[in-house]
Amino acid sequence: MIRGNEIKCPRYEVVYERQRAKRWAICVFVINEGEKIRKQLRAMQEYAAIVDVIVADGGSTDGSLDAELMKDTGAKALLVKRGAGKLSAQMRMAFDYVLSEGYEGVVVIDGNGKDGLEGIPRMVEALEQGYDHVQGSRFIPGGHHENTPLARYLAVNLLHAPMISMVAGFRYTDTTNGFRAYSARLLSDDRIGVFRPCFDRYQLHYHLAICAASDGYRVCEVPVSRRYPASGKTPTKINGIGGLVAVFSQLWDVCRGKYD
Repeated sequence: MIRGNEIKCPRYEVVYERQRAKRWAICVFVINEGEKIRKQLRAMQEYAAIVDVIVADGGSTDGSLDAELMKDTGAKALLVKRGAGKLSAQMRMAFDYVLSEGYEGVVVIDGNGKDGLEGIPRMVEALEQGYDHVQGSRFIPGGHHENTPLARYLAVNLLHAPMISMVAGFRYTDTTNGFRAYSARLLSDDRIGVFRPCFDRYQLHYHLAICAASDGYRVCEVPVSRRYPASGKTPTKINGIGGLVAVFSQLWDVCRGKYD
């Protein structure tokens, strides 16, 4: 089944689907993560009592995802993006599906195995308490991080988080962390305008963090863990100086109100 129209969200295919069973969903954003995503989905079965798992694939070509894996791991759906755009386009795809299925809120997490899954119940608990934007943080009491690249640690703490916090009017500590949760109320707000094609890379994460706080929604941080490998290549889609420049260019655009 093909959905989307390239305006509200990119065209995407619902490759696998079963009935909604929970109030809350968790969307896993993935592209070409190989065995890491297969291992993560198996581990996420531990939380099947509180969330439905939806895999939002950006167009993987490594054969790591299929309907059989979804059945084996009890996933709710596998969505595959067929249209243009990167992470924010995947997010719009996932949010379109989540809202159409009637979920009250959604947790979002990367599919590269870096995030501690024990944070999932904390995210759901915050949604149940009425929070609309829940930011996972490694840098608050109870949070944990291992082998975080020094450049990334400094960039988050000295530039990225302070910029977003200043504009939002809420002190965030870990604004590059994609482990978050959103209420359906927030995602449906036309003032925020989630479903716009201008959100195609990393802008939507930043836009939601700012608008949730500045527009009066309930915002909080919860402790999470993130572990990078001690050696070898850092698992990330942001590569080289060009990738970092692009991220901070998008951050600047959001902070100066380009997407308001």
